[in-house]
Amino acid sequence: MKHVLILGGGFAGIQTAIQLQKSGKFKVTLVSDRDFLYLYPISIWVPVRIKEIDEVKVPLTKIQKKYPFEIIIDTVKEIHAAEKQVVCAVQTLSYDYLVVAFGADKMKHKGLENTLSICGKPEVAVAIRDGIDALIQKGRGKIAIGFGGNPKDKSAVRGGPAFELIFNIHNLLKKKKIRQHFDLTFFAPMDEPGAKMGKGALPMLDKMFAQNKIAKRFGKKITEFEPGAVVFEDGSKLESDLTLFIPASAGHQVLQASDLPLTEAGFVKIDTNCQVEGIENVYAIGDISHMEGPEWIAKQGHVAELMGRIAAYNILVTETGSGTKKHYHESPHILCVMDTGNGAAFVFRNTNKSFIIPMPFLGHWMKRGWGTYAKVTKVGIWRHFSNFIFSE
Repeated sequence: MKHVLILGGGFAGIQTAIQLQKSGKFKVTLVSDRDFLYLYPISIWVPVRIKEIDEVKVPLTKIQKKYPFEIIIDTVKEIHAAEKQVVCAVQTLSYDYLVVAFGADKMKHKGLENTLSICGKPEVAVAIRDGIDALIQKGRGKIAIGFGGNPKDKSAVRGGPAFELIFNIHNLLKKKKIRQHFDLTFFAPMDEPGAKMGKGALPMLDKMFAQNKIAKRFGKKITEFEPGAVVFEDGSKLESDLTLFIPASAGHQVLQASDLPLTEAGFVKIDTNCQVEGIENVYAIGDISHMEGPEWIAKQGHVAELMGRIAAYNILVTETGSGTKKHYHESPHILCVMDTGNGAAFVFRNTNKSFIIPMPFLGHWMKRGWGTYAKVTKVGIWRHFSNFIFSE
């Protein structure tokens, strides 16, 4: 039985492991530096106390009970595809097939330590919550929320959670009847943040900012983050008691100690089958890979899962010699429910159309329903559904 080694315990890696384990034709090993799957799309509710941190985690052992692949908790240090070896912190692993899926690093900004990112490590969501709590106890404050870009790879931008977070914070402060004592500002270096969502998204976002009295600071390059301020290229500053910033993705540092082909931005070069260019039996999926497609293409959780399914399918086709390989870019699209805490907006875009539909109240519960769905489909619906549904 051939051995498939999967590096990364996020959406992409977990989905690949599940699909391959279901086939029953491989020994499957998943390597992760943490013992749980973290549901980033619903982590936006940790800072506003809609969710506790443990409610957005799925222990890998629970997934393993349903799909009994091997789990190794370790940190990847080097990848040597020519020797079919992966060097981890405490051991060196070999494989017949390799799937690289451990995500990306972040763009480096001067003074980044003065910010907190909802797309960072799980514990950062708790730090954001504590920062918001401190300002609420104080009774007033200035909160700046934004995201950055990567000029070398436009698909590496992740702005959606920043929009969700600022609207959720607004909703929280409004519920506590202290919103009038807070200045909320959204900032980004591009002229039209949110343009990836399509033409209809921009006027709707402008309307939402205006209705909720959220200030905007767009189109100015960020030069650094100071304690208490965001500094822009023209020398202007945005004062802030709490700065929440999502840096764009960048190539992972582990890739510098590997023999995989990389783009200028540092992401792994793959073909449309998710296979690493020029290397047999090695695949790269999710944020760590370079995705081809229209300029608005975005790296999202559901795209990572799709790439996981495709990689698993193509490994099976390669091994059995039957079937036609699948391609990840056949139907590029953006799909998300952008939550606001008391509602949401349904966003869709593909090569033919784009639209954004407001969903007051119902949209928020749709996303909470997705959170339940994301959990139970990883651990087995019938066995665990009741436990998860009542935690929602």
